[in-house]
Amino acid sequence: MFRLLPFLLALASPLAAQPLKVAVLHPLFNDLVSQLGGDQVEVIDLVGEDSDLHHFEPTAADLRKAQGARLFLVSGMGLEANLSALRDIVGDRLFEVGASLPARSGGCTDCDHDHAHDGDAHAEHSIDPHWWHSIDLYRRAAGAVAEALAKADPSNAETFRANALTYRARLDELERWARRQVARIPPARRQLATAHDAFGYLCRDLGFTSHPVQGLNREQIPDPVTLAGLIKRLKSEQVPALFPENKSNPKILSALTSDTGIRLGPPLDVDGSTSGSYEAMIRHNINAIVKTLR
Repeated sequence: MFRLLPFLLALASPLAAQPLKVAVLHPLFNDLVSQLGGDQVEVIDLVGEDSDLHHFEPTAADLRKAQGARLFLVSGMGLEANLSALRDIVGDRLFEVGASLPARSGGCTDCDHDHAHDGDAHAEHSIDPHWWHSIDLYRRAAGAVAEALAKADPSNAETFRANALTYRARLDELERWARRQVARIPPARRQLATAHDAFGYLCRDLGFTSHPVQGLNREQIPDPVTLAGLIKRLKSEQVPALFPENKSNPKILSALTSDTGIRLGPPLDVDGSTSGSYEAMIRHNINAIVKTLR
């Protein structure tokens, strides 16, 4: 009888041992939910490493994999082009992580204006949706996700909140580290030229001038007049390097480096898909930028 007791207890309360199932539509959220939930969560990654977040649409197979998920985490700020369709399917289980965060206007260089937004209204990307490159905004997002987890699973609410405090303290240290590293770059050389306009939040927070070749998504190719103006600006600002991305290395970058004499830097991780964690992504990008520009 005593040997059967654990089995009988499991039958009596089968849900007690079930972790909270959370489906995520961003590579970094796999890490974030694991940091906040630990053994109390099961994360279903619907995106994988090779998808373009601007155009990703979950398939029927993806939704079957996410069956039973009590929470679906999406980035928001207009990043997901087909968010309305997913909301129709999963209803109030959908949580836009960036919905409560102050947004940067897309296409600005040195832009420091914050704007209100309302999800799908910015599918045309007048709002920069790459908010996770701000450590401050990601720290705020950790608190918001912890509350979403707590609402979905009140029995573990205090665990999620305690883990969020610990994780946010680590992000505090990460931000201090990033600022110390960037301080090693002479101010005149803090010019960040990238493949597309995905690092504006990093530039705003850490004091870089942003020089994106393409727009907020990779389909926004500059016309010849715009490209000529970009080349002129890169030369006048004496931009030392042009950084490709882990998922995109358009031919236009090679043309720019040959036309301007600017060297090609190491690829930056635009969405965390090649780094494995948020902290690893930030450290990779900052180290690559500092090593190239200092």
